Amino acid sequence: MRGGRESDGLKRMQAGPLLEGKDVLKDGNERVGGGRGGRRGEGGGVEEMSGFLTWAVQVLELMEEAGALIKEEEYGHKYPYDWRTKKPTIFRATDQWFASVENFREKALEAIDTVQWIPEVGKNRISSMVEGRSDWCISRQRSWGVPIPVFYHKETGEPLLTSESIDHIRDIIAEHGSDAWWEKDIADLLPPSHKQEADKWEKGRDTMDVWFDSGSSWNGVVRSWGEGKALDFPADMYLEGSDQHRGWFQSSLLTSVAAQGTAPYKTVLTHGFVLDEKGFKMSKSLGNVVDPALVINGGKNQKTEPAFGADTLRLWVASVDYTGDVRVGGNIMKQISDSYRKIRNTLRYLLGNLHGFDPNKHAVKYDDLPSVDKWMLGRLAKVQEEVKDAYETFQFYRAYQAILQVCITELSNFYLDVAKDRLYIPAEDDARRRSCQTVLHAALEMLTTAIAPMLPHMAEDAWQNLPWESKSSVFEHGWKKLEYPSHEGERWDYIRSLRDDVNQCMQAARLDKLIGATLDSSVVIYAPDEEKRKVLSSLLHEVSMLSSETTAGFNKVDDLRFLFLVSDVKLVDSPEQVTSHCNEKHTLSITNSVSGCFVGVSRASGKKCER
Repeated sequence: MRGGRESDGLKRMQAGPLLEGKDVLKDGNERVGGGRGGRRGEGGGVEEMSGFLTWAVQVLELMEEAGALIKEEEYGHKYPYDWRTKKPTIFRATDQWFASVENFREKALEAIDTVQWIPEVGKNRISSMVEGRSDWCISRQRSWGVPIPVFYHKETGEPLLTSESIDHIRDIIAEHGSDAWWEKDIADLLPPSHKQEADKWEKGRDTMDVWFDSGSSWNGVVRSWGEGKALDFPADMYLEGSDQHRGWFQSSLLTSVAAQGTAPYKTVLTHGFVLDEKGFKMSKSLGNVVDPALVINGGKNQKTEPAFGADTLRLWVASVDYTGDVRVGGNIMKQISDSYRKIRNTLRYLLGNLHGFDPNKHAVKYDDLPSVDKWMLGRLAKVQEEVKDAYETFQFYRAYQAILQVCITELSNFYLDVAKDRLYIPAEDDARRRSCQTVLHAALEMLTTAIAPMLPHMAEDAWQNLPWESKSSVFEHGWKKLEYPSHEGERWDYIRSLRDDVNQCMQAARLDKLIGATLDSSVVIYAPDEEKRKVLSSLLHEVSMLSSETTAGFNKVDDLRFLFLVSDVKLVDSPEQVTSHCNEKHTLSITNSVSGCFVGVSRASGKKCER
C-alpha cells in the first residue's frame, strides 16, 4: 500500500476520514477539488487562489485534518512551465520503448571523425553527447505520429512484437498509410497466427519519436531505392540550427551507423538563431517578429517600413557570422541597405565608363599598363581568390567583407577617384583611357560574378547591361579566374596611406577657406625614410613631361600630382621646409601621420584654367 491506497483504487483510513473509501481517480479527487480555495496566511486566514496551487493547498488542509501533516514551510524553487501555455507541466511515469546504442556507439564516434563540422566546435558537442549515451527512448505519448506497431495482452500486459507482426503491419501501411493503425480493427492488424485471439489483444497507443522519423530521412532521400536512384549517399551537407546536435544530426548519425555503418553526411553546418535588434528571441506574444516579406516588400507606410528588396535581405544573411545568434531589425537593414547601394553604385560607375569598350579590340596588354593599373588588377585577383575561398568554406561574411572593402576602399576611394581625369579628358582611344578601361572591365566581370550568389538580381541586372558581347546570363558565364600577379603591394599601400594624410591636410585647408577644389592645392612632403623618399621621387616628373604629347619612359599616369589630384607636389629635406611653405594648421607631423611623413598643404600658384 502507498499513500493510503490499495490495488482496488480506494483510499484507506490512513488518508483521513474525509477521503477514506473514496476512489483515488474519481470522488477522491472531486473531494479535493471541491474543498476550500486559498492559501493560509500568517494569521490563519485564506487568500483567494486557483488552479494547481489551490489543489496543493487543499491537500495540505486535508493532511492537517487527518493529523498526517508534520510540518508546512514555504520556500522558493524552480519549476518547469510549458512555453506555449505558460502553465506548469505535469509529469507522469509510464512504460517506454528504448533502443540500445551500446553495440554501435564506438562506430558512431568513429564516423563523427570522418565528417567536416562547421564550426569545428560542433564535433566536440556531438561527440560528448554520443559518448555518454547508452540508449534512445523512441516512444512518445502523442495522439498523432507514426505508431509503434506493438500489441499488448489484455491480461498479462506482455507485448507482441515479432518479425511476423511487423511484416504484416508494414504491408498494411504500405497499402493504406500509417492511419490504418488507428482506423482498422485489431483483427485486421494482428498477424495470421493471432487473428483468432483478437479479443485478447489491444493496440499500443505509443507513437515513434519524431527524431527517429527525421533521422531516417537519409534512407528515403539520398539512398537508392530499387531501380530508382535518389541522390548521392552520403549527403554532401546537413544544415540546421545549433540545437540539432542533440536532435536531427544525432538521430541521423545513429540510424545510419546502425543500418549502413557510416555517417549519412559528409559535412554538417550549424547556424545560430535569429533574434530581434535588442537580442531577444522572436515571439508572437512579444510582437517582435521580423517578417521577411515585410522586409522585402515594405509595409503600408513606406517611410517607416521601406521595401528593401530580396537582394538586401540576402545581403544581410551573407553579412552575418551565422555560427552564433544573429540580430535583425529596421536599423540593421538600413545599414545593410547602405552597403547594397555602395556595391550597386560601384557597378553603375564601371558600366558607365565602359561604354564603347570592346575587350577583344581595346584591351591593353598587361606589360604595357601603368604601375597603378597593374596593382589594381593584382588586388582584384587577390579579392577574387578570397571570395572563392570564403564561398567554398561557407564563410559568406568573409566574401561580403572582401567585396565591400574592394568597392569602397580600393576602387571608390582611390582607383576610380584618381582615374576620372584620364577617363573623361583624353581622346576615346587614348592609351591612358584604354588602359584604365582594361582594369574597369576586369573589375566589372569579377565583381558581377563574385556577388552573384549573394545578390543574384543585382548581378544579373548589371550583366544584362554589359556593352560588349557576352553569355546571356551571369550564371552561364561561370567563374573565370583572374590571372594577374600581385604588383608592388607595399609600394602602393604606402602611397595610399600618404594620400590619406594629404587629404586630411587639404580638409583642414578647405575648412579655413584656403582652397576649394583639390587642384587649388600644392603639397609639400618630407620623407625621413630614404627608401620611401626614393619611391616618392620615382613618382614625380617635370611639369613639361606632364604636358608633352610623347615622353619616353613616362606614361602620364604614375605621378603624385595625378594620384593626389593636386596641382603641385614638392619633396623637401626637412620638416622646417614644410612649415616654411605651409601654415602649421594645414600640416601633419611625422608622429601624427599614417605614412610616417611630414605633410603640408598650401595654395598652388598660378591661375586656374577657365575650363
